[in-house]
Amino acid sequence: MNSLRIPHTELPGTSTLFADYLYHFERAARFYRHDPHDPEALRRAANSARIPDKGRQALAAALRRTNGETSAITQLELPDTVAIVTGQQVGLFSGPAYTLYKALSAVRLARRLSESGIRAVPVFWLATEDHDLAEVDHAWVFDPHQRPVRVAASTSGDNGRPVGGVEIVRPPLIELAAALRGFLYADEVIGLVEECYEPGRTFGEAFRALLQRLLAGYGLVFFDPLDPALRQLAAPFLQSAFERREELVAGLLERTRQLEHAGYHSQVLVEPQSSLFFQLQNGRRLRLKPSDTVEDPAALSPNALLRPVMQDSLLPTAAYIGGPAELAYLAQSEVLYQTLLGRMPVAAPRSGFTLLDERARKLMGRYGITITDCFHGEAKLKQRVASRLIPESLEITFEDVTSEIRNSLDRLYRELHSFDPTLGEALTRSRAKILYQLSKNQSKAGREALRRNTRIDESAAHLSSLVFPEHHLQERLYSILPFLARHGFDLIDTIYENVQPGCPDHLLLPI
Repeated sequence: MNSLRIPHTELPGTSTLFADYLYHFERAARFYRHDPHDPEALRRAANSARIPDKGRQALAAALRRTNGETSAITQLELPDTVAIVTGQQVGLFSGPAYTLYKALSAVRLARRLSESGIRAVPVFWLATEDHDLAEVDHAWVFDPHQRPVRVAASTSGDNGRPVGGVEIVRPPLIELAAALRGFLYADEVIGLVEECYEPGRTFGEAFRALLQRLLAGYGLVFFDPLDPALRQLAAPFLQSAFERREELVAGLLERTRQLEHAGYHSQVLVEPQSSLFFQLQNGRRLRLKPSDTVEDPAALSPNALLRPVMQDSLLPTAAYIGGPAELAYLAQSEVLYQTLLGRMPVAAPRSGFTLLDERARKLMGRYGITITDCFHGEAKLKQRVASRLIPESLEITFEDVTSEIRNSLDRLYRELHSFDPTLGEALTRSRAKILYQLSKNQSKAGREALRRNTRIDESAAHLSSLVFPEHHLQERLYSILPFLARHGFDLIDTIYENVQPGCPDHLLLPI
């Protein structure tokens, strides 16, 4: 099915930096290494993404511990193979739907690059080191009535531990099954989730197991930074960065100044006393002070700005697939790349989707509703639908009368203002009141139309909770699971076919 492109500037919450990165790159160019719109940028980044053969072999051996023997890892071990990397926190039930969109975007770009003659494999970085348990211990789904449902896990951990290692004592499988009951493919989805979320598994293990099953056949390599072998590989880089931490913080403070001077704001707060590091100690992730020392560099854990640089010190990364916040982070991280690696991958936006079921598509067509109409809350959406229900002849009459009154008042204003400016200003105030009363009567007609059509409440609720649930973009709140339960696992292939590398826009996809 064909998707409809929606500029990010029409979506709520889009930052100025991200909008400029997508649509006016020349304004943000000095904060990034590569122009994402330049067809040759990816090739140049691939040519600079070199790691020693010995490092490749050690990396491949470590990755096999997590992934097993796969053709993708065999390819990654070969000289000149590059990685297309993405990643996400290990949220319950795969986290928000955009997790899947990130993964499919990386697969699509890797395949396109391979077809152009540069061998590439997609890599998914599991953000298991993060320690904010409250961000990952729950998921949002919806039921057959399109009502949002929050389900949460019982855990053995607290906010001080890396979430990837936190055990899920009781996954909310019963609650999930109750929410999805009634969807055509609910049993298949619940069965798969039960296999991946066995009690006692950690967030990292269950998340990876579910994505591996959902994306089987797509050739994705999973990278878990909590794996001891991978931590040892990262230790030399972390040791070097730790020794240069004062220099790195100074560079970030200057970048903050530059961003603010350009009219942007920093995504990650950096202060003179900031530390770019945590330390893994006794199962907890503790923030380091600038004056702290560390005996074992493998126990170091990078913050959000340093993490992608560590990632690309280990991987031959040609492009990083990220969302709006992540690509904005990279405007700060660029100074760390420059100092520590001397290279940086292309920062490529992931594909984003709002999935529309048949009912939503018909409702939007019937009432002339756009996706942006759904971003103002259910109450305003009802009013918008009501305005579409006024009889066409009455609507035309309202428009004609409003136009006539405006024109007449404009003529009267010109003559009055010429005769006496104070009288002209008085008419200006009266003009606003007259037009307000006319608009008020038009709204009353709309409300009367709404009263006569009792199904409108239900229709507006369906649209609002599907497109903008809980005042969030669909892809940022709902897990992919209810969509799969309703439409089947073939939906994943449909989404993949609609991923458009290089497209800067959000996509509206009827399914």
